[in-house]
Amino acid sequence: MTEYPTPHGGRQAATSALPAPAVPAEFVVPPEPTGARRDAPRPVPDGIAAAAAASGGRDRATASPSGEPPGGSPHPGDPEPGGTRRPAPGERGAVRAGDANAAVGASRRSGRTKKSRGPERTSAGAAVGHQRAASEPMSETAAPRPPAGREEPVTEVTEVAKPVSEVAEVAQVADAAALAAASAAGGVSAASAASAVKDAALATTRDGDRLRFVGAATRRIARGIDLDEIVLGLCRATVPTFADVILVYLRNPMPVGDERPVGPFVLRLRRTDRIPEEPDSDGGRLPSVPMQPDIHAAELAEVQPGGPLAEVLRGVRPVFGDSAAARAALPELLGPGHAIPDHQRAILAPLRGRRRVIGAAVFLRRPDRPAFEADDLLVAAQLATHTALGVDKAVLYGREAYIADALQRTMLPENLPQPTGVRLASRYLPAAETARVGGDWYDAIPLPGSRVALVVGDVMGHSMTSAAIMGQLRTTAQTLAGLDLPPQEVLHHLDEQAQRLGSDRMATCLYAVYDPVAHRIVVANAGHPPPVLLHLGGRAEVLRVPPGAPIGVGGVDFEAVELDAPAGATLLLYTDGLVESRLRDVWTGIEALREKLVATARLTGVDHPPPLEPLCDEVLDIVGPGDRDDDIALLAARFDGIAPSDVAYWYLDPHERAPSKARRLARGALARWGLEELSDSVELLISEVVTNAVRYAGRPITLRLLRTDVLRCEVGDDVPQLPRLRQARPSDEDGRGLYLVNKLARRWGATRLSTGKVVWFELTQPAKA
Repeated sequence: MTEYPTPHGGRQAATSALPAPAVPAEFVVPPEPTGARRDAPRPVPDGIAAAAAASGGRDRATASPSGEPPGGSPHPGDPEPGGTRRPAPGERGAVRAGDANAAVGASRRSGRTKKSRGPERTSAGAAVGHQRAASEPMSETAAPRPPAGREEPVTEVTEVAKPVSEVAEVAQVADAAALAAASAAGGVSAASAASAVKDAALATTRDGDRLRFVGAATRRIARGIDLDEIVLGLCRATVPTFADVILVYLRNPMPVGDERPVGPFVLRLRRTDRIPEEPDSDGGRLPSVPMQPDIHAAELAEVQPGGPLAEVLRGVRPVFGDSAAARAALPELLGPGHAIPDHQRAILAPLRGRRRVIGAAVFLRRPDRPAFEADDLLVAAQLATHTALGVDKAVLYGREAYIADALQRTMLPENLPQPTGVRLASRYLPAAETARVGGDWYDAIPLPGSRVALVVGDVMGHSMTSAAIMGQLRTTAQTLAGLDLPPQEVLHHLDEQAQRLGSDRMATCLYAVYDPVAHRIVVANAGHPPPVLLHLGGRAEVLRVPPGAPIGVGGVDFEAVELDAPAGATLLLYTDGLVESRLRDVWTGIEALREKLVATARLTGVDHPPPLEPLCDEVLDIVGPGDRDDDIALLAARFDGIAPSDVAYWYLDPHERAPSKARRLARGALARWGLEELSDSVELLISEVVTNAVRYAGRPITLRLLRTDVLRCEVGDDVPQLPRLRQARPSDEDGRGLYLVNKLARRWGATRLSTGKVVWFELTQPAKA
């Protein structure tokens, strides 16, 4: 705490003081020579002497009528009762100078102890010091000094942070006091001093307004997350506070990251904004103040290498529109034939990102508004810098979001297959627009025998790593499904694959295989939410499936269950993002899903199942707008099945009479179905495929015909090698069977099974009359 002498000989404690890092030369008292007396008068600078003289006049005016100075001592220079020597009239200036010098020294010492303080507090401290040195009445009693050889203890001054308005007010008072002192010493008129004080106050107010504007504008610009939001923030922040019209140009196309621009340097007018027109009394639109000139900027501007615009953009610093560089560059930017506002009413500010110039901004003011000042160039530079860096980051973020979204969409099936006896629909929703990548996936894989595998899984996390792991697990599941492994074996191999990817690669998965001929479904679960089955009558039930451990735990067995899959029923597979959030647990969400399915089925009636696509949309409505914390994958399967009357199945022994028996059985089945038109083609193709099976098979051969929207024929044997189509030479006696199948069939293929393989082909049914 610092003490100041009072006019009555006491000492008053200063409760708050701000250190001044620097004091003008006229206020600094030179240090006393070595060996000088402590009470000897010191030389007084002119500014202090003038203030002391003015203060001394006031002291003399308040003296007692008897001529004695206040304080009770009849003779100046005599000691007072307290032992303090009262200074003579000629020594008053020296005493005041000594007090000012002590205050300056304390401020300097305090400033050295607070080097990390900001410029606003330092200015406030200097203002307080100037105010006290020039306006406070000096004590008429010198402060006692310590004995010779002992240093006066330095009391550290505690800084108090002041708002900008209070600092400005203190600075104005200090300037007023300094000008008053200068007026008394140099004979400056009071009017000139008052005018100078007023100008200083206005300048301080403008500086504070600029600081507040820059802070608010940069905050608004920083709130944008994409390119358009950032540019809009710049326009809305500057019009009409800083400018009446703003034009923002950006490179077209925008380079991303370290990409080296290819082609000419072209600027595109991204956005323009101006003060809106005021409506007149008749409801029309009238311009509030006519623009001089009226700016209609060009949409595209090509920057010529080495041209005036290129030079200004290379310089990075904003320039006034009436400068020589800007007058040559603005026509190239705005287009020919446009007049440029004069008297510093235009600013051209380049926008430079982290690596290169990415655009330019033009600020314009109307004639009725004061022109830009030199400090406004600093404001424009700050706005341009924040905007350019924001646009640079937004472009990088946009590229990353595009890559993540493309990766996610590529790893999910683009189109679901349309297997026989089942209809499919799906939905995928990311966790948020700012996190479009996740670990949820779904899939539908056709299997031999008109079966289909339904898969849904969820990898922990919402990062690119999660999406990459999801892609690997999905590919592994497709490969395992192609081997026609049981569901529990598929999950076991997925668990091993997840452990090979890393120790912390965890995921949940549900794998189900639907057989439309048997109307059965086999389900295995690895820590995933259970599926929900909506029956044709409108009843919804949660299937009782063993939960199992998540994929990646290792050392656990998975169990599969076989359930009925009646025709007309709908099976829903989903991830936990649909039923779990911060506001509800998993089982509460599952119950809400079941009730939603029941309510939706009630709308279509008991005998009519709800359409799949609208059903998926209705299911997603159980998640509120702010209730979604995770991405959602949804797969819906409508079981149509295949009626037993549309299926023909036989076993054939592998001997030379098997092809003729197969032709005879197929001819009879086609006659029952009314498909005699296909007899010739079917008999020829069955004969070729069965002949190949008989040549290599060691066990009975299976033959099955399925009648759906197409006629499908399947021939199975115990040989795992798949046949391949090859071009037979004219001298070859074999190798033409698959060539005939490829030419006559609508589709054909071969699938490896755990017990061998299946070769199948499809023929289009003839149109009914």
